[in-house]
Amino acid sequence: MPSTATMVGALLGLGIQMYSNALRKLPYMRHPWEHALGMGLGVVFTTQLVKWEEKLKEDLDKIVEKAKTANERRYFDDDDD
Repeated sequence: MPSTATMVGALLGLGIQMYSNALRKLPYMRHPWEHALGMGLGVVFTTQLVKWEEKLKEDLDKIVEKAKTANERRYFDDDDD
């Protein structure tokens, strides 16, 4: 999964930079360092997005488990009424 995110990010950054040059009617590879920078930023963005999604899933699982135990306590441990 991390290698997929890295490749997608690199292609995203490269594509955005090439699209930007195309919109301005400039040569596609006008400043190659801008493409390298865009690819690097794309890799960082997608990698952080994957990490954020995994953390979000863990947090959601904790919240669901907490709610499940609270509901079980509420409905099944209510023997003293």
